[in-house]
Amino acid sequence: MRAIAQGTTPAIIHGANRRAGGVAGRVGVVIGAAALLGGTAGVAHAKDGLLEQAIGAPEGLTITGGVRARVEGIDGQFRPGKAEDDLMFSLKTTLQVEYDGGPFRVGGELWDARAYNEHANSSAGTTEVNAMEMVQAYLGLDFKTGARSEARLTAGRFTMNLGSRRLIARQAFRNSTNAFTGVNFVWKDSRGNQITALWAMPQQRLPDDAQSIHDNAVHWDRESTDLQVWGAHLTKGQVLGGVAEVYGFGLDERDSPSVQTRNRHLFTSGARLYRKPRAGRLDYDLEGAYQFGRTRLTTSPSDVTDLDVSAYFIHAEAGRTFAGGWQPRLSFDFDLDSGERQGSKSYNRFDTLFGARRFDFGPTGLYGAVGRFNVLSGGLRGEVKPDAKSDVMVMYRALWLASRTDSFGSTGVRDASGQSGRFAGNQVEARYRRTLVPDMLHFDTGVAYLAKGRFLKQAPNAPQTGDTKYGYFDLYFDF
Repeated sequence: MRAIAQGTTPAIIHGANRRAGGVAGRVGVVIGAAALLGGTAGVAHAKDGLLEQAIGAPEGLTITGGVRARVEGIDGQFRPGKAEDDLMFSLKTTLQVEYDGGPFRVGGELWDARAYNEHANSSAGTTEVNAMEMVQAYLGLDFKTGARSEARLTAGRFTMNLGSRRLIARQAFRNSTNAFTGVNFVWKDSRGNQITALWAMPQQRLPDDAQSIHDNAVHWDRESTDLQVWGAHLTKGQVLGGVAEVYGFGLDERDSPSVQTRNRHLFTSGARLYRKPRAGRLDYDLEGAYQFGRTRLTTSPSDVTDLDVSAYFIHAEAGRTFAGGWQPRLSFDFDLDSGERQGSKSYNRFDTLFGARRFDFGPTGLYGAVGRFNVLSGGLRGEVKPDAKSDVMVMYRALWLASRTDSFGSTGVRDASGQSGRFAGNQVEARYRRTLVPDMLHFDTGVAYLAKGRFLKQAPNAPQTGDTKYGYFDLYFDF
């Protein structure tokens, strides 16, 4: 596993001009520059990036970067108290450097996530804005453990993906990312077996107040022993025709002088069995996790009652890729994520820790209606590849509440009485991606439509804004 993840989309750092005209101009410059470079670089998309080639990087030094410019808009807001409609321009910038001297590595990554033109009461927060942050700064040691096995030890600041990425992930679609300060150890062999162990302090993204986020203010992210994550993840190849995973992650949290918390002490144990899609055969992805421990209901200093935790999530997916020029794939997806139950003596809302959700539940950003708690959902997904450079995905989901007395997904809409029913609505999404210049220039565009059901229309705090419409356009330039 490389500490510098592949396929990321870094961008150039820009100032915090809040005027709409200035923002549109900046986005236009980025898009125009990317298109110009993409058109004139020809075959300069070799294994070494453009930046490496330009500076004549020595052997062992890897330098990569890139630009992602995004335009996204939402109408018919589902979140209480947030802008009914919103339009946002965002830029994501990362610059990654690693020197591998064998067996020692040293590296770092600068990640700059900024947003412009959003309303003052926008839903945009630290998931969209984290300006000028060193998310990685690490030392590493690589060594052989046998004829067909090797290990990697990394210490410092780092990002990482584990398993399905549903619990610990480096974000891809989201503008900012999760990152950690600590130690991780990875052992793997040539048969697909892998063990990962970690202890880390998750970085808490700053600033986290609305005005500073709106201003793209720069504050160094914080980590401390007041929030720790630890655990292990095992991957075993060639199990029942697929790959098996088992894992256990602990999370320990306590109040600090500047941050009030729910004092979570959680342990999440789970397993996964999956088979990757391939033309002419069935594929599947089955994962379940159970979460226990203790937590408090709120972050209030006066709340000193510890509740036992009993929560879970289940994901089941079965699909088939058909032979043919477009390689069509059809799949059925099912998700059940527990929510708080009225009258229960335990805390039942599943905590997704540091996971990603775009690949399961649709676009995030200004959208992101469905999260990995209090959701019961089933849907159909269709995917095709018209050619080697493009792919299309369309998906339909029906959405219910797992518990009628908890808030639904990531909407913040709740009816504690349970009188608004369970049906949240129907979601349809579509996405089109195309590579314009291999390893250099590509775009990603998509839409989502949430036809609100009874719950999202009738719950006491549900905004009366009609059905939700969302769209985005991303342009990536890697160098």
